[in-house]
Amino acid sequence: MNKFLLPALVFAFASAAQAQQAPALTAKDYERAESFLSYNTAPFVDGVNVQPNWLPGEKFWFRNLTAKGSEFIMVDPAKGTRAPAFDHQKLAAALSTATGKTYSADKLPFAFITPSADGKTVSFAAAGKNYTADLQTYTLTESAAPARQRGGFGGRRGGGMGVTSPDGKLVAYIKDYNLWVRNLAGSEEKQLTTDGIKDFGYATDNAGWTHSDNAVLQWSPDSKKIATFKQDQRKVADMYLVTTNVSNPTLKAWKYPLPGEEIPMIHRAIVEVETPKVIMLKVPADPHRATLSDDISSSGTLDDVNWTADGSQLAFVSTSRDHKQEKVRIADANTGDVREIFEETVPTQYESGWGAINWRYLAGNNEIIWFSERDNWGHLYLYDAKTGKLKNQITKGNFVVTKLVKVDEKNRQLYFVASGREPGNPYFSHLYKIGFDGKKLTLLTPEDANHQISFSPTQNYFVDNYSQPNVPTTSVLRDLSGKLITTVQKTDISRLTATGWKAPTPFSVKAADGKTDLFGLMFTPSKIDAGKKYPIINYIYPGPQGGSVGSWSFAPSRGDHQALAELGFVVVQIEGTSNPLRSKNYHDMNYGNMAENTLPDQISGMKQLAQKYPYIDIDRAGIWGHSGGGFATAAAMFRYPDFFKVGISESGNHDNRNYEDDWGERYIGLLTKDANGKSNYEDQANQNYAQNLKGKLMLAHGMMDDNVPPYNTLLVVEALEKAGKDYDLVIFPNSAHGYGQYSPYMMRRRWDYFVKNLMGTETPKEYQLKAKTDPRNSVQ
Repeated sequence: MNKFLLPALVFAFASAAQAQQAPALTAKDYERAESFLSYNTAPFVDGVNVQPNWLPGEKFWFRNLTAKGSEFIMVDPAKGTRAPAFDHQKLAAALSTATGKTYSADKLPFAFITPSADGKTVSFAAAGKNYTADLQTYTLTESAAPARQRGGFGGRRGGGMGVTSPDGKLVAYIKDYNLWVRNLAGSEEKQLTTDGIKDFGYATDNAGWTHSDNAVLQWSPDSKKIATFKQDQRKVADMYLVTTNVSNPTLKAWKYPLPGEEIPMIHRAIVEVETPKVIMLKVPADPHRATLSDDISSSGTLDDVNWTADGSQLAFVSTSRDHKQEKVRIADANTGDVREIFEETVPTQYESGWGAINWRYLAGNNEIIWFSERDNWGHLYLYDAKTGKLKNQITKGNFVVTKLVKVDEKNRQLYFVASGREPGNPYFSHLYKIGFDGKKLTLLTPEDANHQISFSPTQNYFVDNYSQPNVPTTSVLRDLSGKLITTVQKTDISRLTATGWKAPTPFSVKAADGKTDLFGLMFTPSKIDAGKKYPIINYIYPGPQGGSVGSWSFAPSRGDHQALAELGFVVVQIEGTSNPLRSKNYHDMNYGNMAENTLPDQISGMKQLAQKYPYIDIDRAGIWGHSGGGFATAAAMFRYPDFFKVGISESGNHDNRNYEDDWGERYIGLLTKDANGKSNYEDQANQNYAQNLKGKLMLAHGMMDDNVPPYNTLLVVEALEKAGKDYDLVIFPNSAHGYGQYSPYMMRRRWDYFVKNLMGTETPKEYQLKAKTDPRNSVQ
């Protein structure tokens, strides 16, 4: 016998014996694991991230969660002060008298307040009524509803939400495929367009995974014009889903383009509001595409358009179907004439930043700030808007500009968030400022942490919540120079740690190429026995538009990773090559072949961790993920069947010919076929490798999933059955992509599956997760 084979066999038998001898887990074990879920950990965290509610004069208030309940805090940047927004004890007494109920100072029954401009009163809603409190006498009077963020207005045919004008007087919305406005001070409605028809309507964004009648548009700053489009989807094929119910099922149908098929086209338009008039821009229709994401809108706002202050011009970017070509254009808002400024073409796919569109049209100086990865890093460039010529590169270096947050045209300075410039973790983001000329780059948030920035409305101050995955948040207030005004608060996790809570361990390993640094988080049992061997589970989201870790800021719980670890596993998240926030080369490593799914990196990283931590049993490796992670999980089980022993694939886009057109065409390329009729998507489809399955695989899907249609999973099911392979299947008959109310059930089934098949022991029967809310957020 091979001398190297015998020790391996001995180790394998020992591992198997250890797994077989593991005691059955009990309901007590599951209860302990459940105590690490967010609804159980969050109530023990005090002083969470500051979410400022800015007021005129730059003051802001926020609601602070404490060990006793909550409090309302007012911060004055000009004075550098932090103080209670009012006398909580007096307000509680006044409210108790007014309502006949007893309220305490630290458990007031509301979460939102509206302070008056002079600071003499505060309004709120409690006990089914609206009150205004005089902060001198603490007398209460019933009042109109407290002013909060203005909402939308629902129109017929889908109940779409409207978009409020900058002056707060009108709301624009869709009704009968046309654009309308309503006066918020009354009930008067006005029809702005008349030629919209079914599947060729105004301001609609109802194809693919975003199918609604929410209006997609952008008001001009003077509230006199609207930039929008007519979306032509008359040739787009339908997607079908069917409800499960007693009696006849309901057929759900909507436009859902697939790669290689007809897609929606947008005909850009400007609509004058006072005297309704439609001005079609004089350019060919654009594909339903944007520079930042799969969609053409963000929260109802039309992406990739910049109005001038006077509403006379509209700058916009047209994106090609494959995301490889961007055309920068400026339209005359009165005539619809369009000037071509410049274009950028890339070999893979263009994106304009991370979480924000980073180009700007600066009409006052006839300049355009443009984002590009042409030097392998995401940077800002300054262009002449008249000639289309490059003036200069603004930012430069081995880092990524993720978000352009402020443009100071007068002083010719930019403020932006970037990742990777400072030593250490390249995913930590910091705020910087720099001149238009690329000089005087200044770091404004120096702490070694991930910084989350919230600017005041005038952008003279900003709140900075900074933390690390294993270091709680510190919230500070700074001015534009980066000067520290005051420390607003620090998150206190002493009550959390007293429960036995344990933070994840950040780590770095090498990618499959042996050179590239990868970063991740590891979760281990809080009471780990270094003499034991623990199976390892990889939670994966391959992107490439996102990654496995997600936010690198502090959180008391990250999904159920620590909970799963408490059951007796080591759980890891590894940011693999092709995930964002690094160099262009890094992000494009898997371009054209999404089946790679960063899996070689995941395996390499897991093996390195097992070498460093002997308690990791690398011969018992599991993997799970949702959506793109479900795609990656099935691929792992089929392509690396000797490494991954157990997988749970939830809602996976297993064949991207069966998934919404934009994602695949962006990251794989346009669908093409060779002389034999084989497409470039064929070899990336999971069902074609189902016959390789050796381990245990659970598939799950919601049958009303309008993001990733369930037929993706059913293709894999069919292939497994044809190959004679055993598998497990969980179906949620009337659930969408995230399973909704059934997500706790899926979580428990996930725990059971890994415990039984990877750990090799029994579980408590049908344990019920008991989700609950933080009592500090319970208001009446």
